[in-house]
Amino acid sequence: MAGYPEPARPLAAMEPERGFFIGIDSDGCAFDTMEIKHKECFAPNIIKWWDLQAVSKYAREAAEFVNLYSKWRGINRWPALVMVFDLLRERAEVQARHVVPPLAEAIRAFIADDGFAKSDSGLAGYMALHPSTELDTAWAWTRGVNATIADMVHGVPPFPYVRESLEALADKADMIVVSATPVEALVREWEEHDIARFVRAIAGQEMGSKQLHLELAAKGKYDRTHILMIGDAPGDMKAAKANGALFFPINPGDEETSWRRFYEEGMHKFLSETYAGAYEARLIAAFEAVLPATPPWKRLGGAAS
Repeated sequence: MAGYPEPARPLAAMEPERGFFIGIDSDGCAFDTMEIKHKECFAPNIIKWWDLQAVSKYAREAAEFVNLYSKWRGINRWPALVMVFDLLRERAEVQARHVVPPLAEAIRAFIADDGFAKSDSGLAGYMALHPSTELDTAWAWTRGVNATIADMVHGVPPFPYVRESLEALADKADMIVVSATPVEALVREWEEHDIARFVRAIAGQEMGSKQLHLELAAKGKYDRTHILMIGDAPGDMKAAKANGALFFPINPGDEETSWRRFYEEGMHKFLSETYAGAYEARLIAAFEAVLPATPPWKRLGGAAS
């Protein structure tokens, strides 16, 4: 197996205890935390640290589209940040205010360097070798986001039917959290609501990508039809398919219905090995229709091209 970040070693060391494996995304999937995190924590810090006060309305629109309402929903914060800058740069409304969003060349170089995890610790290691004022600001931004999340995001319970599903599967499947969120925040949320006890590991951004989480913890250890990823974003589905695993979508905006479907129907099909095929394909088709690739200001014939 290829190299992996040291924090991911427990995933690689995991051995099956049950015949089935389920990876579960956290933000926006198990917990209704995506909206508050991106609208109240990420967006304000983007505006603050990257001097976008003069175009705050458009910065919010871009950040919410990328992180919540598009096919990029749920991607790592660094490529998401660059995408926000790129969307802003092409908008005529932003250009008319003579605001020039960062080109983010140093951040792009960090993203492109596979030798560093796309996490705070990864950025710190990268900065030690490639110091720059842009990365100093990037560090202040990511730490500001984390501090705001720690201060604001609490008391948000799992979606209905999450706890019921975990309880029903506790003696049937090995389960882990598969997320791009920092581990500290994940542990805090899962322990706050007493559901951490149902999973064998909580994997966050420090352990690499979601695709790597599944590869280390499950690929080759379980029959391919016995591995399922539950997620609310296309990146979750991509991680599952890259490992030959099945995918159960939690549709953004209709999360409770999705979890009820999983609890009453989906998990039983998975355990009875009747999930793959037409049933999964039907769920994925509905899921893909929810998240567009084109921003609303372009679909509505806005000034951006």
